[in-house]
Amino acid sequence: KQVSLDSAGFKEPPVFLVCCQETLFPYIKNNVKEYLRAHWEEEECQRDVGLLRKQAQEDSNLDGAVLIPLESRSGEEELERVIQAVVDNVHWQMSLDRKTTALKQLQGHMWRAAYTTGHIKGEIFEDVVPAIRKWREAGMKVYIYSSGSIEAQKLLFGYSTEGDILELFDGHFDTKIGAKVESESYRRIAASIGCATNNILFLTDVPREANAAEEADTHVAVVIRPGNAGLTDDEKSYYSLISSFTELLLPSST
Repeated sequence: KQVSLDSAGFKEPPVFLVCCQETLFPYIKNNVKEYLRAHWEEEECQRDVGLLRKQAQEDSNLDGAVLIPLESRSGEEELERVIQAVVDNVHWQMSLDRKTTALKQLQGHMWRAAYTTGHIKGEIFEDVVPAIRKWREAGMKVYIYSSGSIEAQKLLFGYSTEGDILELFDGHFDTKIGAKVESESYRRIAASIGCATNNILFLTDVPREANAAEEADTHVAVVIRPGNAGLTDDEKSYYSLISSFTELLLPSST
């Protein structure tokens, strides 16, 4: 169904808060061993491994935790054993959907290398850029809120299938501001950008996030895209649904 911003009760031009869902995690799982082998001697990679090793020690009491041994540089066989332990640790953390600083740091560095070498590009639906340009031309601001780090967001939009589109966004937020399923996160974002929560329209494909945003008195539209998790009948009838950003009708067009 279409969502008319003219009838949504905004007192001023709304601020768009767009949920960015990362789809890059399979790349990490499939390429972490190759990346470690290629960059092992580099200082940045060794810092990443050191942070993962420290995290592994803190996790040693958890089921399935994988410790990462120190490398004594006694040969290629031992090096492969250490690298495999790092790979297994990363896979274990990702299987639990953990958001540790150690894991996110390695992921960020891997994505940076992949983007800058052209191995991957941020996939952008074709309706997104034209719609955001119209919003901005109408005096509206657009922010990104993602579980991926701000660095990862900037890589995705800086090396996208539509080129570098970072100029389209007024700012970025990640989970340092709070979890996306907690209503207080949306209040913090509103305070950070100097805007009332009821003047923000949050676009997401996750009902739990939509519910948290609504609890903070934020307007919400749930975006239906190919590959997204399905919605229940109750969710379909409760939320305003869009399948394209073009379905958001600007006040000037109504």
